[in-house]
Amino acid sequence: MATTNNTDSMPSFASKLHSHTKGKILDAPKHPLDPLTPDELTAATYVVRQYVTTKTPIKAMKFILCNLLPSPKRAVLAYLGIPLEPGAKPEDPVPIIRKAEVDLLDPVTGHSYNVIVALRDGQWEVEKLAQLSEEVQPQISVQELIDCEKIVKASKLVQDLAAEVGIKPDQIFCDGWSIGYDARFPKSRRIQQALVFARFSQHDNLYAHPMDFIPVVDANSGEILHIDFPPHYKKTTSGKAELTVATTEPPSLETSFIDGAGRERIPPPRRAFDFLPDLMETTEEGFELRKDLKPLHIVQPEGVSFKMDGNVLEWQNWKMHIAFAHREGVVLSTITYNDHGEIRPLFYQLGLSEMVVPYGAPEHPHPRKFAFDSGEYGIGMMANDLALGCDCPGCFAAHDGSAVVIDNVICIHEEDAGVLWKHTDYRPGGRSRTVRSRRLVISMVCTLANYEYIWNYHFYQDGTIEIDIRLTGVLQVYVGADNEPNPHGTTIAPNINAHYHQHIFCYRIDPMVDGLKNTVIESDVHPLDAPTGSKENFAGNGFYSADTRLATETGRPYNIDKERRWRIVNTQRRHYSTGKEVGYTIGLKGGVAPTLANDDSWIVKRAPFLKNTLWVCRDVEGEKGSERVYPGGRYMPQTRDTPADSIGNWVKGGQSADGEDILVYFNIGTTHIPRPEDWPVMPVDHVIATLKPVSFFKANPSMDVPSTQDHLSTAAQPSQNGGPCH
Repeated sequence: MATTNNTDSMPSFASKLHSHTKGKILDAPKHPLDPLTPDELTAATYVVRQYVTTKTPIKAMKFILCNLLPSPKRAVLAYLGIPLEPGAKPEDPVPIIRKAEVDLLDPVTGHSYNVIVALRDGQWEVEKLAQLSEEVQPQISVQELIDCEKIVKASKLVQDLAAEVGIKPDQIFCDGWSIGYDARFPKSRRIQQALVFARFSQHDNLYAHPMDFIPVVDANSGEILHIDFPPHYKKTTSGKAELTVATTEPPSLETSFIDGAGRERIPPPRRAFDFLPDLMETTEEGFELRKDLKPLHIVQPEGVSFKMDGNVLEWQNWKMHIAFAHREGVVLSTITYNDHGEIRPLFYQLGLSEMVVPYGAPEHPHPRKFAFDSGEYGIGMMANDLALGCDCPGCFAAHDGSAVVIDNVICIHEEDAGVLWKHTDYRPGGRSRTVRSRRLVISMVCTLANYEYIWNYHFYQDGTIEIDIRLTGVLQVYVGADNEPNPHGTTIAPNINAHYHQHIFCYRIDPMVDGLKNTVIESDVHPLDAPTGSKENFAGNGFYSADTRLATETGRPYNIDKERRWRIVNTQRRHYSTGKEVGYTIGLKGGVAPTLANDDSWIVKRAPFLKNTLWVCRDVEGEKGSERVYPGGRYMPQTRDTPADSIGNWVKGGQSADGEDILVYFNIGTTHIPRPEDWPVMPVDHVIATLKPVSFFKANPSMDVPSTQDHLSTAAQPSQNGGPCH
């Protein structure tokens, strides 16, 4: 993760595992939540391959994923010595069996399978193999996305369509996308839609040259199943925008590829909108990089302040386990805080559980664009190989079962965060004190075709955790005719339309605030219900906060008018002064995006977690660890209805959630109305949520942070009296 001073090694919890021979493991991970090593992964897939080829009729297979099945929560807490209740002793350790699950495809029949393997006596063995329903598709692999472009480029039909608008075969490129929702195709087909672009040189920004058709591809058979031609808009005599077709409903597959309307083809725009400086010097007249920036160095000459032992990190009273997951990306577990010698558990797990990017153009096939980047592709599988200071590797399974390793996937570093706290006694002879804030950053970057996400977790010295998602990259665009109106997007450059869209992220908290018996409190702020001039509210300024206990499993909307917030509390411990239950509050200011699609829309059917901002349910452990991990369902590609294993169904039972082992899911996001300034590459935008202590600590826990002065810092300009400039 980063070069650090290691603490004493933790004892291994299993016999030696690591390098393997035919499924055997020779070295052990240090922690029960450590992700599979590359050697473990290839050993597990080897055993699965041997089992499948000798004991089943399956003769061909593509591995889609191979990842760790988390050990039971209570067993992990017992292993780590973390008590389940305030003041209690940890439970006695129990044996932990390391397990993994494998999803694979039979490309001949199109059938999908889930396999569970267990590690016993240094050898993986298959515990269970189950065929998935024909209506279920595992995640789309990186190789399948790459192959989609190969299929499209090799298609004679696509080449002929491109030639009609002046594009040569070697200039055809495309991004593979999940089909989203399209009931015209059988559920058993493994389908992608291809968003096609032209490229006129090796590093040309291809997104500046969108094409006017969208092929539909079968990833198993390698066929082009259909070509969709989105309709366009024209201005009516009244000046309104009107579609060139009568309906936004998808045309039947029996309709010709060009939808029978005899529509005029639109060639891709040719103007270059490059983002690489050497290309911009040749394509943008007068372009040159700015020359007035002085160097800005961020250095730690005495080394970092955090310590790593394998995947376990310690920094400024914080301690946690950090893991890479193929679907969620960064997963933080067993987060604790050392409160003056008392190790206080906060969160058993914190991580992204699902996300969706719904687009707002209603005309077919644009409504198919609502990417579940986590559930359909896997955030971890799209992670970038980062730079210096970032040496935590991640791995996932290739189609042949080998391990694809990303060497530098999770970055950990410290950075200055401005003022932590300050006060000046303004009276004569008074003193002042300013303490600067430092934060620990745990981050990962992933590229999903045109778009980049930077995933940050910030840990602060006052006990605050901040989730900071940064959005950048290139807008998803479509070609427009000359002077075409664009009622559901922005014409960011001539003939280039960027549709309105949203980014909504669903985070999963498995809380253990001072233990596992937790409750969620909903707080609303109300103006005092008494008129100005009354004896209760004479000045008219009164307001108060009212709490509602979420005693049963439920989903709750955000209410900005009431400054609604939620806090997770422990029912067994109270603050010495406020008398309130100790807790952590979820702050969503600036990060709430209301769902703009209809409740019965395709997108909300597939993403039922969008119906509420926050959800509370009981945790349920099963064969695969927690059965309540992915709020939209375990298998997302090509779903058409609300999956049975999704959050709306979890809360239907209305079980008690008061002082129980609960899970909390919350949505944050943004509605993106594209600007010309977002082109050709979008400046970073932020979506932020916070977890802050409330009646958890006795007082400000950062009072013991020293005040520091950097002797390398100097004033940019002297003040008038010759003293330092403030």
